[in-house]
Amino acid sequence: MTSIAVIGGGSWATAIIKILSENNVSIRWWLRDRAAVEHIRKHHYNPDYLRDVRLSPRKVKTFTKITDALNGAEYVILVIPAAFVQEPLQGLTPKHFAGKRVVSAIKGMIPEKNCLVTDWVEDHFEVPLSQLCVIAGPCHAEEVALEKQSYLTIASTDAACAADFSQLMSCRFVTANPLADLYGVEYAAVMKNIVALTCGISHGLGYGDNFQAVMVSNAMQEIRRFVDAVDPRERDLSASAYLGDLLVTAYSQFSRNRTFGNMIGRGYSVQSAQMEMKMIAEGYYAVNSIFEMNKKYGVDMPITEAAYKILYERQPPAVEIGLLKMKLR
Repeated sequence: MTSIAVIGGGSWATAIIKILSENNVSIRWWLRDRAAVEHIRKHHYNPDYLRDVRLSPRKVKTFTKITDALNGAEYVILVIPAAFVQEPLQGLTPKHFAGKRVVSAIKGMIPEKNCLVTDWVEDHFEVPLSQLCVIAGPCHAEEVALEKQSYLTIASTDAACAADFSQLMSCRFVTANPLADLYGVEYAAVMKNIVALTCGISHGLGYGDNFQAVMVSNAMQEIRRFVDAVDPRERDLSASAYLGDLLVTAYSQFSRNRTFGNMIGRGYSVQSAQMEMKMIAEGYYAVNSIFEMNKKYGVDMPITEAAYKILYERQPPAVEIGLLKMKLR
């Protein structure tokens, strides 16, 4: 039986645990909220997210101390928003991750460092690159809870690592496939949140599906230009890990980044939108990270620049989207 530590207590963490529980695994689940831990132990569901997902008490053990969750685990899955992932891991050292494969299920970047989560883990905890994976693909937690057929991509520089974890993340309603493009997948996952957020802004301003379709097709080109500049290699961006994830995040009712952007387009401030959502839109932090990174690469990124000016320079959304529409083709 494979032992897996899951770090994080939100909807995506809960969905990942549901998927893993379909297989022969032992799950060591760390949650920050002690009350939630006690509730799960007693009632076998997460009181805050995906309440309909039943959790097997035989397979799922909950912990409030992160070192207890890590103890004996072969895999560690990080499922905390990138902006907040450093705080709960404070005090941990490379020895806590020695011999473990670390999986990022985080589609965001470390804001203060403007780096990928895998880069931070590799540097901070000395985890070899070959022992790192990312979970990507068009897969909303809400549909996993409903057991809707879904597809995931497990990316790693090490073929065995990707293949092994793909097996653990495959079940009767989820198909997971390995891929070698760790950095391309991770950057594309970050950038699709920026695109979804900007699509939401345009929708909040009253733009329709015709405009959004053009924005998404232009966004795919923007993602290609940036990813090829940062990590040049052959890759098929029409694959589900790239294009599929972009489409579902830009169009789905479950997309928190689209929802956040829609609120901005309707006149909410960033703070008021964040407070009302009560969930983290990774795209907000990703806009600044990618914008700052691009000062080095100088890639043409009109969608990211428009989002940056709206969110960080507080330019009127109507004005910036109006300027953006003149650049789309």
